[in-house]
Amino acid sequence: MLKAYQRHGPTQAFGLVCSPGANSIFDGKHAYVPALEDILVWDVKKGQMMAMWHETGHRSEVTCALNSPKKNIYAVGYADGSLRLWDSTTGTVVVTFNGHKRAVTALRGHRGPITALRFIAPASSTSTSSSTSSGFLISTSRDTFMKLWDLTTQHCMQTIVAHQAEIWSMDVDPVGELIFTGSTDGELKAWSIASDALEEGVKTNESGELTKIINPVGSLPLTLNHRVSQISFHPSEPYLAVQSHERSVEIFNIRTEEEIKKKRTRKKQRQREKQRKKQEKGKETAMDEEMDAPAEDGSDDIGLTDLFSSYLTVRGSGKIRSFDLVNAGVTKSGIQILLALNSNALEIHNIPRKPKTKLDGLPEVTRTYSLDLPGHRTDIRTLSLSSTDELLASGSNGSLKIWNMRTTACIRTLDCEYAICSTFLPGDRHVLVGTKAGELLVYDLATSSLIQTIRAHAGTIWSVHVRPNKLGAVTGSADREVKFWDFEYNVGPNANQDKPAISLVLQKTLKMTDDVLAVRYSPDGRFVAVALLDATVKVFHQDTLKFFLSLYGHKLPVLAMDISSDSKLIVTCSADKNVKIWGLDFGDCHKSIFAHEESVMQVAFEKDSHYFWTVGKDKWVKYWDGDRFENIQKLDGHHGEIWALAVSNFGKFVVTGSHDKSIRVWEKLEDQLFIEEEREREIEELYERGVVDSMNRPNHIPNQEGEGDENGPTEAESTTVNKQTTDTLMAGEKIMEALEIADADRKIMQDHENIIAKVPPEEADKVPLPTRHAVLTAYDLDGPAYVLKVVQAIQSTALHDALLVLPFSKVVSLMTYLNEWAIKDLNTPLISRILFFLLRTHHHQIVSNRTMRGVLVDLRTHLRDALKRQKDEISYNLAALQYVRQQHETNRIAHFYEQEDMDEAKVRARLADGGKKRKRISVKA
Repeated sequence: MLKAYQRHGPTQAFGLVCSPGANSIFDGKHAYVPALEDILVWDVKKGQMMAMWHETGHRSEVTCALNSPKKNIYAVGYADGSLRLWDSTTGTVVVTFNGHKRAVTALRGHRGPITALRFIAPASSTSTSSSTSSGFLISTSRDTFMKLWDLTTQHCMQTIVAHQAEIWSMDVDPVGELIFTGSTDGELKAWSIASDALEEGVKTNESGELTKIINPVGSLPLTLNHRVSQISFHPSEPYLAVQSHERSVEIFNIRTEEEIKKKRTRKKQRQREKQRKKQEKGKETAMDEEMDAPAEDGSDDIGLTDLFSSYLTVRGSGKIRSFDLVNAGVTKSGIQILLALNSNALEIHNIPRKPKTKLDGLPEVTRTYSLDLPGHRTDIRTLSLSSTDELLASGSNGSLKIWNMRTTACIRTLDCEYAICSTFLPGDRHVLVGTKAGELLVYDLATSSLIQTIRAHAGTIWSVHVRPNKLGAVTGSADREVKFWDFEYNVGPNANQDKPAISLVLQKTLKMTDDVLAVRYSPDGRFVAVALLDATVKVFHQDTLKFFLSLYGHKLPVLAMDISSDSKLIVTCSADKNVKIWGLDFGDCHKSIFAHEESVMQVAFEKDSHYFWTVGKDKWVKYWDGDRFENIQKLDGHHGEIWALAVSNFGKFVVTGSHDKSIRVWEKLEDQLFIEEEREREIEELYERGVVDSMNRPNHIPNQEGEGDENGPTEAESTTVNKQTTDTLMAGEKIMEALEIADADRKIMQDHENIIAKVPPEEADKVPLPTRHAVLTAYDLDGPAYVLKVVQAIQSTALHDALLVLPFSKVVSLMTYLNEWAIKDLNTPLISRILFFLLRTHHHQIVSNRTMRGVLVDLRTHLRDALKRQKDEISYNLAALQYVRQQHETNRIAHFYEQEDMDEAKVRARLADGGKKRKRISVKA
């Protein structure tokens, strides 16, 4: 008989402010930050999380994020190569793109990972949307190249060796005239964009050389010559921000033409004063005459250092992962900048405006908001639950946090040394913490204070466990000692106000032969187990401390252990990746299991059962049956090594803490789980993953003749977007299934018609109708209509990948249905898209197949007729819209005639004026 278990699933993840895997975005009020596979929306002023963008079942980490021109749409890229557009108002996915085969790091044409991409538009298309140009793209890479791409032809127009070292950052100014690039050697270079050459395209000059669109301007000196990891122009204010150090961002002020002229005038005045002082000492006066003379041609050219001046430096409290200049955060006092730190924190700094005179003094950057309480700065090393499962204590290097398990809110944050182990003391009002320095710390949760510090051991305290009778605890340390402590209570009417409510008193000490890594009481209170660095576990009688058993078999030290509620089984986990189940009565090894791919860090039994949990450095959480020695369930979700584990006292959930600074709750669900079905599902997932990987292998596109050159196949600069996923494979299978149903239905109907043709006309009504497929009967559709229904249900982004799965025999069948759809004028855009894609993909087979000629000729005729009808309809609507626009302009001109005394030419000139344009400044090297 199959044994049923209860399934566990991820329900909550908390403890994260922001993860260092991607950049952050700030709109002046809300910060949109990555949190491993999610995006969190924080109200930085209130310190509250407003929303979490999470897609069920998606586990890939966020690698990049960007706000679109539509303020409520955000594009988020993930490590598996997928791209999702999120709507911030609803917190849902608008569309998912699956074109990349892995994290977006490489572009055809570059030999290294891409570091930055920026779109630029030709000057003619900035004022009108009717331009036919698709614009241009600038890309930089770690291969030291910067490339300019034409999006219309999808080819590279110019390649520049921008730096001698890897390029890590790039940005274009809001006007679209200057490009700044930064490299690993701390060099910040500026490049000018020739807008005239950009509109005309690549041409040859009189000397036969190609015109250069991007030209070098010079280098901008930085305060610190470290890797330039991010460059950003403010969208509306004259500021440039450059991060060239891991803890600071340098702000440059962009001077106007008037400021530059004033600065040069002051400089000339100082030079004149110096010359007059030289004259007084008998020097020649020729230099004075030259200074008083007007400037020569070329002296008014604006240099890079004249235009950009170093203003302020913004310093974060930790290492900065990314920053974001805020357009919406512009105030009279200055602008705001968001700093996302690697230490799981956010900071908002205010950059004051530049003073008008030097007498006002140099302003200082002020930190206005900081968001760091809802998470740890370092790895979570220990977790412990209260007896009622209402509170959770988590410890790391520097802090101890208390969480409400119902709301997942952080209710206490206490300063702490490097916490290694922790436990709630009886009453759930105090927490005992063991540190790396060998100290025992007792915290009072009611007063949020440290009430006792005990120098307990000379080495790291690796383990602490409360005695089953709640009257004491045991600690094990790297100093080779196991110490037993009693709890001394100071409560009641006779309590001493100068002493803490609970304190620890040393009772006895047990010296061991090696470092102690774990200690554990048996639930019945008879034994205490001690795990040593020599990979053995010693079991002693709790009362007399006499030796009882020695458990040996692990090849590497035992890192954790636990004893079942009935005190019959003891389970140990080790750095040798194995879990061993022992009998506590005779010390025999019941089973040794290869549990994880890396070291097994923690193990814990569920209460009142022989089921236990393990976590390891391989990022997996696993659930085991200790009687049948089988893996019940594997859970993934963490993006780093899992250090800590805590199991509910009532068996309802399990909590894990990881190197990725997140705390995750895995709750017991109502669904039943059967081990055999779980293994089958895992095998199916493994098979599907293998099929998808084999179909997504990198390929090369041959040249026009269909063969590569003498050096092998030619790699194209740009290719079509295609990536096979399980969703596209299922979509392709649905199309094939629909084609099979439609083909079978067509054959049945043809046979029925043949039978009717053979019988006399008066008996035709007596021929029974054929039995059609149940699906067609349920939808009340014929074969072609059903195929169209299935194809229309497939997402537009996955349609091409689904069509790639079809074998050529199904392609021939689909072509016949395309012809029938064209005759009935059903969804002509979809027909055209499918037809052109199939012709490009299966061109050689279609040309060599004679049976396809008749289908293609009919399809060409019918599709042309359908397209002509749609073209006529669009032309009619376009003419109507143009007529409406002409009427609107006529009314506006008549309105101006009535309001102002202007002739027709002046009125049209005023209407054509699109507003003030920015003055262009030519920057010379």
